[in-house]
Amino acid sequence: MKISARNVLPGTVEKVEKGAVNSEVQLKLKGGETVTAIITNSSVASLGLTSGKAAFAIVKASEVMIGKEIDPSKLSARNILSGEVTQVTDGAVNSEVLLRLPGGAEIVASITKTSAHALALKAGVRASAIVKASNVLIGVD
Repeated sequence: MKISARNVLPGTVEKVEKGAVNSEVQLKLKGGETVTAIITNSSVASLGLTSGKAAFAIVKASEVMIGKEIDPSKLSARNILSGEVTQVTDGAVNSEVLLRLPGGAEIVASITKTSAHALALKAGVRASAIVKASNVLIGVD
């Protein structure tokens, strides 16, 4: 599988909860973190998603928000993954932030340079990647 999305996180389907049209898919990453995706029931069927199946959580870097000292109980986003900033690369307008999760997975976020500076992001800073479940795609080999 070759795609342009920067974040392709390998894991295993932990749970699929079907609704009338969409399903909530929980994927456990290799490091133990959980990522939730909302995808259509037809996608669940065509990908053959069942508990235990290997899959990938796919997220474009522009869909990843970064925050510090986040209280998950005060956000509607389902995916709040805490880790440590390992690199910040500033561009003219945007900055690319690389966040390493405790299990070793890395997430790239593309945020405004102004926001990166306002949050004082630099290597070693604790931060969280925030992604709405509807912005997570699921892929399989």
